[in-house]
Amino acid sequence: MANSKIIVVEGPQGAGKTTITDFIRHKIAYTNLYRLSGSNDSTPSGKAKSVEMYIDLLDYIEKLQNKNINLCFDRTFFSEAIYCRLGFKEYSYDDVFDKFLERFANFDFDIYYITLYLSNAKEFEKRLLRSDKGVTKYAKFSTDSSVKQQEEYLKMAEEIKQKYGDKIHVINIDTCKEIEKVEEEIINLIKD
Repeated sequence: MANSKIIVVEGPQGAGKTTITDFIRHKIAYTNLYRLSGSNDSTPSGKAKSVEMYIDLLDYIEKLQNKNINLCFDRTFFSEAIYCRLGFKEYSYDDVFDKFLERFANFDFDIYYITLYLSNAKEFEKRLLRSDKGVTKYAKFSTDSSVKQQEEYLKMAEEIKQKYGDKIHVINIDTCKEIEKVEEEIINLIKD
């Protein structure tokens, strides 16, 4: 029986993943935070690199089952699949994504998949103009890009819920609210 949590936080650029994962890391005891960005190689040879990286990640997670350690991820292979769906990569990830997701869903953890989104698209403009935002070569920051990403992330969340809703807690959270309200909502949803 699971004695630990995996919390994956996904969402478009500007939705607040860094802020929320930092909060989770500090609010939930014994939580390790991992920030992943995939590979910057968007060519077909980049797929092999990405697949190898995420197999290694899943192997690592598997070893941490029932160790009383919580894992929090800011992006994982879900983002890789989204970027492929949106055409940011020159390859498809559907074939490996389904295998990764099935393996992930069967880990002996209490699993949470959280999609952050903004109900007001104009909020993206403010957030994406921050001077501390990193730039991804294949997915330039723009409101239009973030809105398209958001649509795909929300679709993916629904797909995961339909297929693995009995194994994965799928949660969508609007981050247009005051940060304190978002944090309270998250804690209420993932508390013991």
